[in-house]
Amino acid sequence: MLIQEKLDNLTQNPGVYQMLDKQGLVIYVGKAKNLKNRVSSYFVKRHDSGKTRALVANIDSFEVLVTETETQALLLEAELIKQHMPRYNILLKDSKSYPYIAISNDKHPRVSFFRGKKQDKCQYFGPYPSAHVVRDSLGLLKKIFKVRQCTNATYRSRSRACLEYQIGLCSAPCVGHINDENYQQDVKMMSLFLSGKGKQTLDKISEKMQIASTHQDFELAARLRDQLIDLRKIQERHASNSTADMDVIAVCQQDGVNAIEVLFIRSGKQVGQEFILPKNSSHQAVEVVLSAFLPLYYVGKDTPKQLLLSHQLLDKKNISTALNTHIIDTPGKDKKHYLKIANLTVKENLNQNLLARFRKKSTLVHLQSILNLKKLPETMECFDISHMMGESTTASCVVFEKGVPKVSKYRQFDIKNITPGDDYAAMNQVIFRRYSKRLKNKQPLPDLVFIDGGLGQLNQAIMVMDSIGIDEVQLVGVAKGEKRKAGLETLIMVEHGQVRKINLPPHDPALMLVNHIRDESHRFAIKNHRLKRSKKRTTSPLEAIPGVGKLRRAALLNYFGGLQEIKQASVDEIQKVHGINLALATKIVEMLNSSR
Repeated sequence: MLIQEKLDNLTQNPGVYQMLDKQGLVIYVGKAKNLKNRVSSYFVKRHDSGKTRALVANIDSFEVLVTETETQALLLEAELIKQHMPRYNILLKDSKSYPYIAISNDKHPRVSFFRGKKQDKCQYFGPYPSAHVVRDSLGLLKKIFKVRQCTNATYRSRSRACLEYQIGLCSAPCVGHINDENYQQDVKMMSLFLSGKGKQTLDKISEKMQIASTHQDFELAARLRDQLIDLRKIQERHASNSTADMDVIAVCQQDGVNAIEVLFIRSGKQVGQEFILPKNSSHQAVEVVLSAFLPLYYVGKDTPKQLLLSHQLLDKKNISTALNTHIIDTPGKDKKHYLKIANLTVKENLNQNLLARFRKKSTLVHLQSILNLKKLPETMECFDISHMMGESTTASCVVFEKGVPKVSKYRQFDIKNITPGDDYAAMNQVIFRRYSKRLKNKQPLPDLVFIDGGLGQLNQAIMVMDSIGIDEVQLVGVAKGEKRKAGLETLIMVEHGQVRKINLPPHDPALMLVNHIRDESHRFAIKNHRLKRSKKRTTSPLEAIPGVGKLRRAALLNYFGGLQEIKQASVDEIQKVHGINLALATKIVEMLNSSR
């Protein structure tokens, strides 16, 4: 069906729309109060945004999902964006669920780190921004409340107190070194403290200390006194007028780049932060970026009770309802200082990021000048060969984009059917396999390719590229310097049949970038070679024999005691093993003898 026909028959209900390209891939996901009006707007008016014009140019079709409310549409939009990662949407790195501190409901409750789907049988505190914040908190709780953190299996198997008790980090309820009542009191105090009720916790501990002293239970009174002192120190360190759980979110734009800073406030204390650069958000209004960010970041997570924002939202009510949180965009005096910190932090982080980008771009410009390239080498690839005395030869291909490694695009190649140790043949094979496939699949080619090696390896790569009809990619060899010393590498190019060698100063930024790419390729090649070699050496020759499966291999090894004994056995001896007939025994002897 043509797009116009679909538009004519489109519903006016709220929902989500998905734009598809010619391959049927989702390239954009959006939500709408009125699907007909919103989707039609893409095709009936001129768009100021270059991004929107590029999107429309690539739309081949669209699909819609109708919802009952705008809030449902917002939630569905966030889920679909996370699922499809469309190229024209503002995107975030997918993150794990927030971690929590959990207190079990056992006879002697356990306090522990928790991440995942909550269960009714535990009490949860959080969320915390990162695992290390939770573990730091658990370490603190050990010292103050001495509640057990061991697993239930360890707890049940104890016959005497463990090291944690000996060093004063657990009261050892497992072996009765503390009575049940006092242990439960410690758990209650800890729960109250984790709930953000610090003052109430101090008051209760102080009250119990006085009671214990009155009853001349001086040991208990001393333990409560130590708890009181430690908790007061913590309160003084993290003094705050607010006890609310809150995330503070500031957005900043500079040179068309948007950045987001999230401060995590728990029980009035700042416990962490996160700096985020959303993808595909360049030159978008900060309000648009913020509205897109919140559902993507919080859907599927536990949202704190309050979100304090640096800018007003376009659809504040819907987002607040969807995330089940109170959104504050005009803070009072008690919260303004949090927002000030977030604004200052995001500006500083963005500035540092842009400076780093500038340095990388200036290095690329410098490299372009040195190599006399027609265009900026934004995409670079590097190849390396790895083997040990010709054994288990592998090749690596690493990819850098705009001076940054793209690990997800790294590739490894098992080199086969060559003379062991022939690096030239290995390079020939990997270059052919890499670029003939990219030509066949009409995938983009890099701007620059580095070959780890001298003129011989470089010539192999040039010969392959010529044979498959690629002449727009510049090839550069990276030869090791004198005594293989880092910083003395020679860059080798072949231009119009003439060899050109370039020697740069050790600290030249272009050479440092090339060395970084070459070293990364070398590291990746060695890593994969070792894995391959290790796998080969742990693989039994019996596995290559047809008809000898897992059970028969086990029977042979149990009968003879080892592989060497099997190799020395005759056909008649092997026949004695259960499940092996004459034909199979003969095959085993022949194949083991041929592998010697």
